Amino acid sequence: MNPIHELPVTTWNGPFGEPLRREAVDALENGEVLFLPNLAFALTGNEQPLLSPTLSDGKSKNISLSPNGRLKNTSSSQAQHEMMQAMMQRFAQGAVHLIEDLFPQYATRLERARTSYRPVEIAGRKASVLHDDTRLHIDAFPTRPMKRGRRILRLFSNVNPNGQPRVWHVGEPFPDMAAKILPKVSLPSRAKNLLLAASLTTRGVRSGYDSYMHGLHDQAKLDESYQANCPQIEFAFPPGCTWMCYTDQVMHAALSGQFVLEQTFHLDLDAMTFPERAPFNVLERLTGASLA
Repeated sequence: MNPIHELPVTTWNGPFGEPLRREAVDALENGEVLFLPNLAFALTGNEQPLLSPTLSDGKSKNISLSPNGRLKNTSSSQAQHEMMQAMMQRFAQGAVHLIEDLFPQYATRLERARTSYRPVEIAGRKASVLHDDTRLHIDAFPTRPMKRGRRILRLFSNVNPNGQPRVWHVGEPFPDMAAKILPKVSLPSRAKNLLLAASLTTRGVRSGYDSYMHGLHDQAKLDESYQANCPQIEFAFPPGCTWMCYTDQVMHAALSGQFVLEQTFHLDLDAMTFPERAPFNVLERLTGASLA
């Protein structure tokens, strides 16, 4: 099993050749992690002081930049705040250019979501089982339903100045995981989903798809036997590299590392080249139900 697919990309802007674009979209939508070992996000000399875990407010996992430019979860000074805002915005713009040039079929349907900066070491961080990202999981938003199976695409760059990699475990293909974990998932009633939306616990009513994805996320993390025994590999993403994957499809766990930038995108299901591979369609086939 080798879910890591290396691409010879060295620039954040295209044009990229058609063979490379075809290779990239086939691997990405197949549930592989695209590894770009020679694509670094370089910090400027003025930005070097941002490489400090003390800039986190200590309450949240990540420093977050919303698409409207609002920076949250940081204890930085005003000068640091502005510098970090500019650095994260520059990273977000680079990520947008890369995705739109490498996957031009996505460009008109791509939604840029939050940008995050992760300056704190993940190893040893205390968290409940369901919030422990060192356990294999798929991403599913507990409060944000994804209409008709919208995708979660995330791009990461390791900017660690000390030679430290970001170490992941990458698990088995989504259909294999879902076949094992689905029997453990109990769907909430329609009434409960309506209540969650009415109380603003969720931003809208969860569909069957959202409920299944949330259940798969939780049950995989809770299953000690699955965590220990399921097929998985360990991979170290070194400083100066970039990688991306559909995190709603790829079973992943971040074991160690700090100083990582991340950009989240959302993509409509019908903008995909191979929509039949998406979790939404896989789950409809496995359950025999309409999940919209």
